[in-house]
Amino acid sequence: MLAPLFLASGCNFGGGFADLQAYMDEVRARPPKAIEPDPEVPEYEPFTYTAASKRSPFQVPVRLAEAGRQAGSRDVRPDETRVKQFLEGFNIEMFNMVGTLSNEEGLYALVSGAGGVHRVRVGDYLGRNHGRIQSIGDAQVDVVEIVPDGEGGWIERPRSISLKERS
Repeated sequence: MLAPLFLASGCNFGGGFADLQAYMDEVRARPPKAIEPDPEVPEYEPFTYTAASKRSPFQVPVRLAEAGRQAGSRDVRPDETRVKQFLEGFNIEMFNMVGTLSNEEGLYALVSGAGGVHRVRVGDYLGRNHGRIQSIGDAQVDVVEIVPDGEGGWIERPRSISLKERS
């Protein structure tokens, strides 16, 4: 029982803190250093974005000549009574073509996006703008979207989903 008490009390013998106390006294005796001033912050210059009403530079421009109809055509409209397919709940920009697949039923395109790789064929719908797959090639899937023209009519907008090459 005395051994742990003897070991614990042994830490207080020897006075080994004299050199530490001398160093602390020396540091306290030094004159204080000057504090560096804060860095200069440049003045804020506000920026007004004026191109909000223009077409996004990241989207393909709408070509009315390729769409085959005049802007605001009343003949073109999406079928609102049709049951929506799963891939219509996602933006078409998120899909990439990753390959093709063919069997006795026909040619399919494999598109990645929406959480996986999906098999689609001509006539299937893709994207939020009523995009219907028109053709499938070895290097791209051609889709025609039906989008509002902003004046109560609808226009057809062709889009292509290109094959994503692995690097």
